[in-house]
Amino acid sequence: MSQLLLKRSRKEGTPLIDGQTVLFVWRGQNPPGLIGDFNDWDSARAVKLKRAGPDVWMHRLRFPRDAYLEYAYVRGDKRLADPFNPRTIWNGAEDYNHFFYMPGAAPTPLAQRQRDVPRGTLTRHVVAAPWLVTGWKRTVYLYQPPAAGPCPLLVVYDGNDYLRRAQLVTLVENLLAQGRIRPVALALLTHGAKARFIEYACSESTLAFVLSAVLPLARAELNLIEIEKKPGAFGVLGASMGGLMALYTGMRFPKVFGRVLSQSGAFTTDGFDQVLYDLVRDGAPRPLKIWMEVGRYDFSELLRANRRMRDLLIEKGYAPTYREYNAGHNYSSWRDEVWRGLEALFGPKGK
Repeated sequence: MSQLLLKRSRKEGTPLIDGQTVLFVWRGQNPPGLIGDFNDWDSARAVKLKRAGPDVWMHRLRFPRDAYLEYAYVRGDKRLADPFNPRTIWNGAEDYNHFFYMPGAAPTPLAQRQRDVPRGTLTRHVVAAPWLVTGWKRTVYLYQPPAAGPCPLLVVYDGNDYLRRAQLVTLVENLLAQGRIRPVALALLTHGAKARFIEYACSESTLAFVLSAVLPLARAELNLIEIEKKPGAFGVLGASMGGLMALYTGMRFPKVFGRVLSQSGAFTTDGFDQVLYDLVRDGAPRPLKIWMEVGRYDFSELLRANRRMRDLLIEKGYAPTYREYNAGHNYSSWRDEVWRGLEALFGPKGK
């Protein structure tokens, strides 16, 4: 059996997938632990592989057919590469993860640039914002779609990651070319690196930066609709802490940002609820269109927090669109899912 596993692992790559069954295979005297989207990436609860033969170890799991998962092998604090799986992706924090798609899943084709799709214009700007952001200045990318006439604006937190890792501009252009959304401009904000958590933890300084620095720049450089004539027509997008900040932005300034797209919003962190809960609970309902989504294999705390926020929003009179999908906390899944929210909030027949 062990030789058959090794032969198949060399040929097909690991993990070995049969229907919904996934088999992780390791060769060596001392097997490492296995962590991933399926156990909150918790090394203290790393999965122990079982012996399948001399120097061959394995572990079997089951996942939905449309799942996307990332994982890593660990020994102590050290990560070990899976020699049978060359597919790796940067996790945005400290290392590379291995990944795999189940048979019914695949990367969205919307993230692939097509030759016949008209392109817009992407420009880079450095915005001075003394006292509002770390370093006193911040890079902002502005995108003008390939369309005549003024259009709404979508402000994107973690904009550099959405630009490069989520291919957001390509997604928008493909959706526009297919008639699935109307033209939308983008303001992609870079974050403050080590200060990111503070900047996106329901920060009034970040809101001040957006309103006093980013919006004037966008109005000057992009062909935007007049928000005073169409209150709430602009949107805001973010993931994780950015997803928290996106919903907070809409709650604080709904007459500007009336369309909120929150992916895996970090509404609770390390057991502490963010102030957004109080803002939703104690305030009158705002005129917001809210799209929330989170992976079923996201960090368990965030999955619970998204469900709690959904329930609270509904209780307080909002009508959020909420969905869960079979993936974890990463830009591959956010890239593959974000088009749904863009269609819902900026569809061709939207107002």
